[in-house]
Amino acid sequence: MTPVKKVCVITGGTSGIGLCTAQAMLEKGYTVYELSRRAEGAPGMKHIMADVTKEETLAAAVQEILKQEDHIDVLINNAGFGISGPVEFTSLESAHRQFDVNFFGAMTCIQAVLPHMRQQGYGRILCVSSVAAVLSIPFQSFYSAAKAALNALVLALANEVRPHNIQVAALMPGDIRTGFTAAREKTLEGAQAYPALIPSVARMEQDEANGMDPGVIARRLYQLSRKGRLKPLYSAGLQYQLFVLLQKLLPCRLINWLVGRLYAK
Repeated sequence: MTPVKKVCVITGGTSGIGLCTAQAMLEKGYTVYELSRRAEGAPGMKHIMADVTKEETLAAAVQEILKQEDHIDVLINNAGFGISGPVEFTSLESAHRQFDVNFFGAMTCIQAVLPHMRQQGYGRILCVSSVAAVLSIPFQSFYSAAKAALNALVLALANEVRPHNIQVAALMPGDIRTGFTAAREKTLEGAQAYPALIPSVARMEQDEANGMDPGVIARRLYQLSRKGRLKPLYSAGLQYQLFVLLQKLLPCRLINWLVGRLYAK
């Protein structure tokens, strides 16, 4: 009897962390379905056009996958983007869009696959979060807030679905060298009132340009897809694991002051 291949569904798999992860899962023998708004996907993957902010496109994509495969082993919520700017000068529309993609997009994907994972009696859901979820970055306030909300969702969901043999985790990368930096939507309005804005964003982008290779995160996500028992939250890279540990050990006021010294002086 031919063994059934495991099926991985990943959002935002045409570039950066998503592309590296999709390729890693493919190399490890998974059938990979990549969901994105682009007309074409990367070679070797099964591409379906879908927008994480449009529930009907995700529902149709999941139905198509199940028609072809009849099971989904792993969902990786990776689609996302960043905005930067002062809270005071960020439009409500921009803030809504940040949450629509980075938080509600992941939530909608989860809601689309959960009924099927419950019915089959197993599954893995992995969400790409950020260390900004626990170390909120000035002038990336809404990105930090959306990732913090994603972490909270993962923590609650992990307890809800445990009786159904479904495991959930979020991986929190730090600075990664990807096209995410160039795609950031920057609000420069308010630079006079907040002189730290421009050098702060420049510092972030320099750190990202010198950050980890996205392949490191891809390998970690694959490991989590195979790990026997998941914790709800993980960080990647020794430097960022140390930051997350210090955030737990040191007083909140001190940690926030240190982050401010790095990104808002």
